Amino acid sequence: MKIEHLVEQIHKKESFLCIGLDTDLEKIPVHLLNEESPIFSFNKAIIDATHHLCVAYKPNIAFYEAYGSMGWEALRKTIEYLNEFYPELFTIADAKRGDIGNTSYRYAKAFFEDLDFDSITVAPYMGRDSVEPFLSFENKHTILLALTSNEGAFDFQTKQLGKKTLYEQVLETSISYKNSQNLMYVVGATKASHLSEIRKIIPDSFLLVPGVGAQGGSLEEVCKYGMNKNVGLLVNSSRGIIYASSSQNFATIAAQKATELRDKMAMELRKKH
Repeated sequence: MKIEHLVEQIHKKESFLCIGLDTDLEKIPVHLLNEESPIFSFNKAIIDATHHLCVAYKPNIAFYEAYGSMGWEALRKTIEYLNEFYPELFTIADAKRGDIGNTSYRYAKAFFEDLDFDSITVAPYMGRDSVEPFLSFENKHTILLALTSNEGAFDFQTKQLGKKTLYEQVLETSISYKNSQNLMYVVGATKASHLSEIRKIIPDSFLLVPGVGAQGGSLEEVCKYGMNKNVGLLVNSSRGIIYASSSQNFATIAAQKATELRDKMAMELRKKH
């Protein structure tokens, strides 16, 4: 998907909401466990109820890998369903891959060609030759981990390297990668105070922002410091939406929670644009 199309959807829906499909058999409503594919049945219900409120979906691949072949089949059915019935939506494989060049290329083929995701999250630790294979796919996007929302982010990402932090060095170095126009970046909502400095380095890039809601991040702060002329934000919410209820009408409740967040996003967009 081209970025222009994503921006168009954001303005059309007045939303930059990304819904995380972190589907756990221990948390989904028990009545779905009798379905042929409980994970897919849950995902389909959530997607059908919320597709008009968001612009992206982000399956966290670990939640599918954990169930072996059953999980992979549910992931395949989910992405095929999205691509067939809601092709306007941006899809993110939250896989956090990254390895030596030929291995990264195989990861990229798996998620971009076989499963046909629009984007994938990638760890930058191994450097240029572990990232560029992902960037070589046309109209596909690589979302580089920059400053994450977890507590352990401070172990390495914010360490000073001379006058710069490690995450700032990651951002600056990544700009020089071949096809870097296909890069996006993960910046946690709990690190909103850093967004002003981040925008000085990557003013035009899209940021995938987890951590609003359950992890305590502020949507208002993220928008204040992170929004750019093309909005440039995909704010993710997972647990706060998909597990809002375990009742028979769980999807309806999920849509209500998504609506609350979308309405706040619409207000922020009207302020800025």
